[in-house]
Amino acid sequence: MAQMYFYYSAMNAGKSTTLLQSSFNYQERGMNPVIFTAAIDDRAGVGYVSSRIGLEAQAELYAPGDDLYVRVCEMNQSEKVDCILVDECQFLSKAQVYQLTEVVDKLRVPVLCYGLRTDFRGELFEGSQALLALADKLVELKTICHCGRKANMVIRTDAEGNAIADGDQVVIGGNERYVSVCRKHYKEALGL
Repeated sequence: MAQMYFYYSAMNAGKSTTLLQSSFNYQERGMNPVIFTAAIDDRAGVGYVSSRIGLEAQAELYAPGDDLYVRVCEMNQSEKVDCILVDECQFLSKAQVYQLTEVVDKLRVPVLCYGLRTDFRGELFEGSQALLALADKLVELKTICHCGRKANMVIRTDAEGNAIADGDQVVIGGNERYVSVCRKHYKEALGL
């Protein structure tokens, strides 16, 4: 039975690595997984998902307003789709998460979503909120704070490395802009 999975974590927990491994597992069995990634995040290059350990794969881009159910139906007409893997799923809209539930429920294709749960302010992303409500399985991928505790928060830093608390929810970046920390160190960094 197909299900929707939401694999979430703070940054640098291996979400993209896990996605790429899942894709490889499907391919190794002669199946056709389709990877989607957010068009807004082009750090790995346009149309690619890559991990910090050097793995990468081509991906379909999704943008706000795309109907993912329709896109998967169209793909399925030319070649059977065995699994959908979504990187950076926090950037999905609520409507797109619902469309992916239709992929699971009507097409019986499993959907595995990988992304952040919360932003640098500790607030849910729209896509993450919808996935927390609608996914069949929730899986937390863990990473650690510099103190050794589980990191479940993300700090955004300025050019000098100082924690910042204001700004747009989405600013694309990696280790040069974001740091995963435990709740205690998140509060300390922001003076909360």
